[in-house]
Amino acid sequence: EEQTAAAANGILSTLVGALSKNASTTEGAASLKNALDKDHDGSLLDNVMDLVNGGDNVNQRASNGAGIVGHIFGDKAGTVVDGISKSTGMDTSSVSAMLTKLAPVVMATLGKVKSQNQLDEKGLTDLLRGTVDKNADENPLMKMATQVLDKDGDGSIMDDLGDIGKKLLGGFFKK
Repeated sequence: EEQTAAAANGILSTLVGALSKNASTTEGAASLKNALDKDHDGSLLDNVMDLVNGGDNVNQRASNGAGIVGHIFGDKAGTVVDGISKSTGMDTSSVSAMLTKLAPVVMATLGKVKSQNQLDEKGLTDLLRGTVDKNADENPLMKMATQVLDKDGDGSIMDDLGDIGKKLLGGFFKK
């Protein structure tokens, strides 16, 4: 029970931290706002038990935890899972399953808050940054999310993700 609570806390903190980092650029904030407007309006929260139980009464795009995790973390998802697993003592398959179940809940919550407070891109960025700043001292996993995604430590993950993309495309075109 303690491991599960610690893993859930770590996952939630890491997701919010990564979303904050991604939304720290104009492009990232616009992308997040677009995703919230299009797929994550908060209605998923009305069917959380269906989501958890794999029910059919949920929006498939909004509940696609693996897709959300892929968009947020890219190829760093495994590193995130490993880090949370090591810090909590929970096995990686359980952490991975929790991550894919909690990611849609985080997005739905953020979508609902955005809608209720009529937040624009700057408002979303400020909300996420404020949440991270408030919780960073209490939760070292929040800091881990930023460090994992920002390889060169320049405060932006966009260049790091760009480098990853170039490597992938470079390999593709060499074939």
